[in-house]
Amino acid sequence: MAEIIQKDGTWTFDGEAVRIVPGRDKGVGLLRQTLGEVVVPLHALAGISYEPGRKAGRLRLRLRDGACPLLQVTGGRLPEASDPYRLTVESDRTGVAEYFVEEVRQALLLDQVDPGPVEGYLLPGPSVPITVGAGDGTVAFDGDRVGLDWNWTTEEAKSSGGPRSFRVGDLEAVEWSPSKGLDNGWIRFTLAGAPPAPAPKYDPYTVELFGFKKDPLMALVAAAVAVRMRHPSAPADPAPEPVVPAPAGELAAAPPAEAAAGEDHDALLRRLRELGDLHQAGVLTAEEFTAAKQAVLRRF
Repeated sequence: MAEIIQKDGTWTFDGEAVRIVPGRDKGVGLLRQTLGEVVVPLHALAGISYEPGRKAGRLRLRLRDGACPLLQVTGGRLPEASDPYRLTVESDRTGVAEYFVEEVRQALLLDQVDPGPVEGYLLPGPSVPITVGAGDGTVAFDGDRVGLDWNWTTEEAKSSGGPRSFRVGDLEAVEWSPSKGLDNGWIRFTLAGAPPAPAPKYDPYTVELFGFKKDPLMALVAAAVAVRMRHPSAPADPAPEPVVPAPAGELAAAPPAEAAAGEDHDALLRRLRELGDLHQAGVLTAEEFTAAKQAVLRRF
């Protein structure tokens, strides 16, 4: 086991996962404190590095693209103090940091972990329920339903419609963007089939962020929602093959039982269920269904 303990936090590696516990130092951002402990399985890692510095070094984990919902929604735009995969290392602990890096790299090599992108999240994301108030509104998420409520800073065009509530299944996308310079940030929820959204200031499905201390916490909300949605890199579901029923005459003219003695029993049961579904859907008439069912029953 390898472990490094710093004011910034504690990292532990047991050969299967890196366990990250944030510290209580003033340099630890509110997002990291709120997120709490993170366990990164070995197969979610693309690499690890240590960057020495004159006063302090940086230990960094690099995750496989698409493995972490928080990194997916923030797209590399998290500030340093909010990045859970960075650890500030005091200069006198450089040797420990280098040993930690070597242990993780050896495990990645021995397990032959593919550093490439993934098609599904490998980390569970922030815990729920979660509620964050920042900018011109509050977002609450219980793992299934998202609720938006407004405050005194909200534009009337947005707040006049009252609070909003919708399910994760209704969403097409969730996006987070931090404040930068004079530009405000936002967290936006796009419902499936919705028209193009107006500016965040007027969009009733967007909370506008003004660059204050709690703004990064909205990234946790976005990650908690995103991990319950379809992964952006997931392969498309194959189109179902259409069921084409055989003409009733052919069904009625099925071979006698002795000719089908070797036919699979389960396959016959499945065929009966298919015929029942076709009859309920109106594809087969009552007479056609009866004739086809009798033909299948004779094969038992």
